[in-house]
Amino acid sequence: MAFMVRFTIAAREDLRELHAYISSNDSLESADYVAREIVRAVLTLRELPRRGAHPPELLRKGNHSYRQIFFKPYRILYRIRANTVFVAVIADGRRDLAPLLTRRLSDY
Repeated sequence: MAFMVRFTIAAREDLRELHAYISSNDSLESADYVAREIVRAVLTLRELPRRGAHPPELLRKGNHSYRQIFFKPYRILYRIRANTVFVAVIADGRRDLAPLLTRRLSDY
C-alpha cells in the first residue's frame, strides 16, 4: 500500500528557510540540490514509512509518535496517521534539537 506524504506548514517553512540560508551562504545551485534531495528522501516514505527510527530526544520524553529519516546532516521528522505521512520538522542535525522538538511537537 502506498502512503500519501504531506508537509506541515512548519515543515514547508523549514525547507524554505533552509533553502534561503544555503542560497545566501553558498550558492543557489547548492540550495536547490539540498531542497530537491530532501524532498526526494521524503517521497521515499510513500513505501515503508515505518523504517525510520524514533528520535532519541522524543523517546526520552516518552513520545513514540514520531520517526525520522536523514539527508545528512538534515533530519526529517514525521508522523504516520492512517495511510498518510505528515512531515513535521526539517532541521540541521548538527544542532541540539531537543528544545526545538519539544516546542514544535508538543502540541501535535
